[in-house]
Amino acid sequence: MSILGSTRRKDRLAEVRFEGVSKTYPPRRGGDPVTVLRDLDLRIADGEFLVLVGPSGCGKSTLLRLLAGLDGPSAGEIFVADRPVSGLRPAERNVAMVFQSYALYPHLSVADNLGFGLRRRQQRSFGEQLRDGLHRLSRSWPRPLRLPSPREDRIAARIRTVAAMLELDPLLERLPKELSGGQKQRVALGRAIARQPEVFLMDEPLSNLDAKLRAGTRTQIVDLQRQLGTTTLYVTHDQVEAMTMGHRIAVLHQGRLQQLGTPLELYRHPANLFVAQFIGSPPMNLLPVEVVGPGLLLLAGKKFALPDPLEPLVAGRHGQRLTGGLRPEHLRLAPAANRNLPAEVCHVEALGNEQLLTCRLLEDSALVHVRVGPDQEARPGETVHLEVDAAGWRLFDDAGEALEPAQPRAPERPQRREPQLPRLG
Repeated sequence: MSILGSTRRKDRLAEVRFEGVSKTYPPRRGGDPVTVLRDLDLRIADGEFLVLVGPSGCGKSTLLRLLAGLDGPSAGEIFVADRPVSGLRPAERNVAMVFQSYALYPHLSVADNLGFGLRRRQQRSFGEQLRDGLHRLSRSWPRPLRLPSPREDRIAARIRTVAAMLELDPLLERLPKELSGGQKQRVALGRAIARQPEVFLMDEPLSNLDAKLRAGTRTQIVDLQRQLGTTTLYVTHDQVEAMTMGHRIAVLHQGRLQQLGTPLELYRHPANLFVAQFIGSPPMNLLPVEVVGPGLLLLAGKKFALPDPLEPLVAGRHGQRLTGGLRPEHLRLAPAANRNLPAEVCHVEALGNEQLLTCRLLEDSALVHVRVGPDQEARPGETVHLEVDAAGWRLFDDAGEALEPAQPRAPERPQRREPQLPRLG
């Protein structure tokens, strides 16, 4: 085996598991201990791209730090490829982390930043260190005078491959201060890729980029992860990133896992009111409804019939008050009719390909968001009528838990692909 390691064997899986993991920080200045994670169970399949979302302080970054070895769990165990890692040093875990702040070494060139982790993967004797150092010193000399180092040659080949993958070839001799934000982020990604870890950890890596760079880099990260097949945990606050990048999304709140599923599962079938309000931009409209008959809801003085699959959910609940959820696209502008809800337009956001209307129901003053086409006319202060798409109803009980007839089928495990990087021995 090479001193730098080899590519991941095809028969070795890099599944990640958190089993009963909790994290509590000690009290400060006479305060109470702070519990960030509470008895968390989470499994990330080999080769999966999992996105972690949740409000600030919910435990997303702490989860990554525990896996990276920057912090230790207060209880529970973390497994990578069926190997418990909580007692291992960070360097022994074979994970690579990409930080929000890039964390590049300012005195090193792009090439040396890319190769930094490779040069420190294994202890070297003084003689080996001297030989490698003299080789790097002589790189600018005429070829016949350069001092050989097979190890440095292999590192240079890896750096060239990663640089070509990320279109960093023209920048290899530059220092970080000579790079744009997007270029720095690509170098940070390349440094992680060059090590060929079993797991990538990414903590809001695009938050410092402008909108255009975020979109391009987002696509690049997804393509790279698909090509490399490396298990990836990605933390973000950005709804677009969460909905477009991950195979699955894990929603955290107050240190607990609220829901785990595909982006469409979370959007269409939120497990509770928190997920309904957190996922989606704008969030789901949540309205007070009352069950007034078999399959009948009363909202703002109007009766609405539920579709057949949802009727059993309200059986035996006559007279009960529930929370009804409707996505903005499940309300439509319609002519005045007994079945439609009169509302006043409060605000109009023209987004080019669509408009988002904020309307106040005249009956009970509840505010709702409505998604309409770009050509529909609506002005603030105007009275409109809203038609409800019955298939869009989602119902929640008084504890905030969703009433669902059945959970959608879990997606198939994503296909794993081996990294296309040169072998080192």
